[in-house]
Amino acid sequence: MTASVAWPALRRNLVAILRGIKPEEIEATVDALVEAGFEAIEVPLNSPDPFNSIEKARKRAPGHVLIGAGTVLEVAQVDRLNDAGGNLLVTPNVEPGVISRAVSHGMVTMPGVFTPTEALLAAKSGAAALKFFPASVLGPSGISAIKAILPANLPIGAVGGVSDANFADYWKVGVRAFGLGSSLYKPGDDAALIRSRAVKAVAAYDALSAE
Repeated sequence: MTASVAWPALRRNLVAILRGIKPEEIEATVDALVEAGFEAIEVPLNSPDPFNSIEKARKRAPGHVLIGAGTVLEVAQVDRLNDAGGNLLVTPNVEPGVISRAVSHGMVTMPGVFTPTEALLAAKSGAAALKFFPASVLGPSGISAIKAILPANLPIGAVGGVSDANFADYWKVGVRAFGLGSSLYKPGDDAALIRSRAVKAVAAYDALSAE
């Protein structure tokens, strides 16, 4: 088992996925998400000028909030993320070299997995948490079946087709982290709309946590 950086004890394991956001929009969006109670924000690298957005987000957000990149595919991108101040790395796949470089920078990692082979490789490579993607295809039952063979203390996240409307379905099988993309943010959305969606997601998460 490779060295890892543990997933932090966040109040809510909700990751905002801001695919397509522009640098001029990031500060107001970060403010809205933090006010609503989000503590993890991801800017996918196929967004316009993503490292600029990440750098601005890092300067804007409180220190305890995870700020990072999604759709990270190459080691060089990990280094750029580190230079921008990011401390969260999310990938759509399992690339051990990318994970290990992120760990060497002290980053929290959440690689994307779909099969038992990928999930076990990610765990072996030092992942802090796993992102089952696309969760809507696997469904809670598929994730539950794979979860049975994974380390018991490894946080499990669902991403892809996930919203506050179906948190409960995944919660029942032990999923405690959710990545929210289009249900939370679409390019062009204003901060007030993002905040209202974020508040709704936080309320749904808190209701499950309280049960």
